[in-house]
Amino acid sequence: MIVVFGSINVDLIVPVAHLPAPGETVLGDDYTMAPGGKGANQALAARRAGADVTMIGAVGRDGFAEAALSLLRRDRVDLDLVATSLRPTGCATITVDPKGENQIAVSSGANLDVVAAQMPDRLLGPGTVLVLQREIPIAENAALICRARERGARIVMSVAPAGPIAPAQSEDIDIIIANEGEASAGGLGSQPRPRQALIVTHGALGVVAYLSKGGEIVAPALPIEPVDTTGAGDTFAGVLAAGLDEGLPFDLALRRASAAAALACLAIGAQSAMPDRAAIDAAVARLPG
Repeated sequence: MIVVFGSINVDLIVPVAHLPAPGETVLGDDYTMAPGGKGANQALAARRAGADVTMIGAVGRDGFAEAALSLLRRDRVDLDLVATSLRPTGCATITVDPKGENQIAVSSGANLDVVAAQMPDRLLGPGTVLVLQREIPIAENAALICRARERGARIVMSVAPAGPIAPAQSEDIDIIIANEGEASAGGLGSQPRPRQALIVTHGALGVVAYLSKGGEIVAPALPIEPVDTTGAGDTFAGVLAAGLDEGLPFDLALRRASAAAALACLAIGAQSAMPDRAAIDAAVARLPG
């Protein structure tokens, strides 16, 4: 079973001719409103890859709440432990250029009220893969990592948004995932390695997993023409977690996650672009190498 502890947002996506520079106003076409948030994205990606998934987070009492949960509910992610906050539902404003690159500003809202106490101990045994990100209070992540390690759960953490992880804490995490920028900003290369691997994604150049026991595994990227890269990293994390939960060999789980992340770049939006298991299977067969 996979438990995702993290953020739930609504995304407002604006296509623009180019990403705005500081102080610049750029006019866009019609915006799209879609469910998002790194936690919710990862939960849906894992579910579409075939895993049983529980989402733990928070939404507001506003009109965005149901929109934020709509695809999770449709795909039968367990939402029983999603709390309701007095703060507004989290909201991200995303500008996307014709090359698929984006800029994102996030209003955290209800995500600031997510607490480790929402996680019952019964969900933290050896049969659980716990997936974390950094769009909720960092102290709550830290508290939950300690509880999960004590009870034998496997812990996967995406270092997004970018930021440092305390060396002692990184030793309690099984897998840390970061893109090149996040790895540099977080100083991950100088910190103790996680229990299993540090995974660094390199976009069109693929993925490298630096194993804690030495050596590395490289997974190629699927050649594509990206439409929108929003949610690709979350797709990678969710599909990787699904592979680990299924008991796949680590190198195969890595290849599946790499293929899925590429597929998620072929349409506008994060959750709406995430592939299902059949699409991932077909894409893995087309990976180079």
